Amino acid sequence: MKSIATLLLLGLILVSCNSSKSAIKKPSNSNVAVQDTVRIANDSLEYEILIIEPGFNSWLASTAKPEGFYSQEYLENRNRLYVMEWNQRVLQPQRYNPNLYELQIDYDPNINYGYEVNYKLYNYFIYFQLTYNQRLGPFVPRI
Repeated sequence: MKSIATLLLLGLILVSCNSSKSAIKKPSNSNVAVQDTVRIANDSLEYEILIIEPGFNSWLASTAKPEGFYSQEYLENRNRLYVMEWNQRVLQPQRYNPNLYELQIDYDPNINYGYEVNYKLYNYFIYFQLTYNQRLGPFVPRI
């Protein structure tokens, strides 16, 4: 369950919206509450992030540093490192739990995704590391 919810989000991170502009359907899995879904989209840049992780939305609202605490440059630098490590783990299912790392993340450092996307992606990585006792880089995940 934990990896399905976790990687549903990552499978949809930064997926091009160009092929289908239709509305996003809510997950049919009864174990995933609507309030546990965080959606960020920008049609002009044609990207979308769906984070479907039980507990992440409440953690983001109650525990994470507030928006504006980190600079966008800081968030982008950390996200680049986390995404690289995440994608390496996806490619090594014999070494890393394939239930946690199912799909690669398409994060292009040459695209300005804006503050909100980087903020929520960064905080998801922190939440993921703390929740599943993982370490995605040289930094100790902290709040």
